[in-house]
Amino acid sequence: MPKLKKLPSFKNEAEESIFWDENDVTDYFDMGRAKPVRFANLKKTTKSISLRLPVDMIEELKVKANAMDVPYQSLIKMFLTNALKSA
Repeated sequence: MPKLKKLPSFKNEAEESIFWDENDVTDYFDMGRAKPVRFANLKKTTKSISLRLPVDMIEELKVKANAMDVPYQSLIKMFLTNALKSA
């Protein structure tokens, strides 16, 4: 196993970014000892879609969402999440 290089100190994030652009991480870390990590609290990437719904359905969603004090788009996401879990 090759000897690992000592990681330098960085003054700021920009300096560190330049360093990693010019250097190989395997020279500084033993990737064979790396373990998977899960960042559960990261915000998921979203994508906008266009969905055509009947006007009366949208109005009913807005009324229900207002009663729950949430935006109606959030209520639609809640309904979709629940439907996917129970499918």
